[in-house]
Amino acid sequence: MQPMRVFGNLVFVTAVSVLLVSNTYGQQDPQFSQILFNPLSINPGYAGSLNNMINTGAINRIQWAGFGEGAPVTTAFGINAPISPFGFNSGIGLSILNDQYGFNNDLGINLAYAARFKFKLINGDLGVGIGAGFVNNKLDPKWNYPLGGTDEAIPDKKESAINFDLSAGLYYNTEFMFFGFSALHLNEAKINKAALAAHYTRQYYLTGGYIVNFPNPTWRFEPSVIVHSDLKTSKLSLNAIVRYNKKFWGGVSYRIGEAVTGLVGFELFNGIKFGYAYEFSTSKISKYNDGSHEFYLGYNFLLKKEKPPQQYKSLRFL
Repeated sequence: MQPMRVFGNLVFVTAVSVLLVSNTYGQQDPQFSQILFNPLSINPGYAGSLNNMINTGAINRIQWAGFGEGAPVTTAFGINAPISPFGFNSGIGLSILNDQYGFNNDLGINLAYAARFKFKLINGDLGVGIGAGFVNNKLDPKWNYPLGGTDEAIPDKKESAINFDLSAGLYYNTEFMFFGFSALHLNEAKINKAALAAHYTRQYYLTGGYIVNFPNPTWRFEPSVIVHSDLKTSKLSLNAIVRYNKKFWGGVSYRIGEAVTGLVGFELFNGIKFGYAYEFSTSKISKYNDGSHEFYLGYNFLLKKEKPPQQYKSLRFL
């Protein structure tokens, strides 16, 4: 193994070990560059926001390519649809998140329900959502230290803990804009293992975006912003996408102080979309990796096939 890679692995192992020997620590959510393509993962209020359509999306993130064994690999999947029980506009959804990093594996599965309200005066739609599910945290001590040896703070056998998880969110959208606010891990689930007492830190997301139409109707500009905070630290992402003919897109994203990302994507056929993002770290960690890769696959289809396809301009259709 190359010396730089060995050193990078040492940095990673050391950082994780520091967390393990602490009495408590706050579990953070993984970061995605294309999360606005799968907003249900961070906001249950999004459920059912596409009228008469089932919306599905999956993102796979390979973080810190070239870093070596233990680098994070994260997958997020979401599916949601509008429903009308007893004539009341609503939405339901399912989101799954799997995060593998080092000797840890976190799996979260959440069901979402959103009550949906129409605002005819400004042609808007508001979703008030709640999500409930569980998080399963696994610790596998079979870790290959670059210099050998063991750490007494790390258990000598596999451990697993399952806890209830709760979230809530608001999602408002019109034909040309969207706004969302959500809070995840409201109950701050405790994770008790032999080596540590940990908990999920409550996470807050504020999102917003707008469509700017060009004189040429085949082109449009879509700026958006994401604020992610646990009230101790915050992250701000500024995004800009240019879309052509509603089927091709490209853009950039800047997560201040952390990373710059390039994004491209296109619609294949019949509502199937593919996206790719390459993220370059601007922090000190950039010395030890070759960037991060993200792959997005989405599919939207009509609930009632007898109705003709609709043309969508809203950012919620990303």
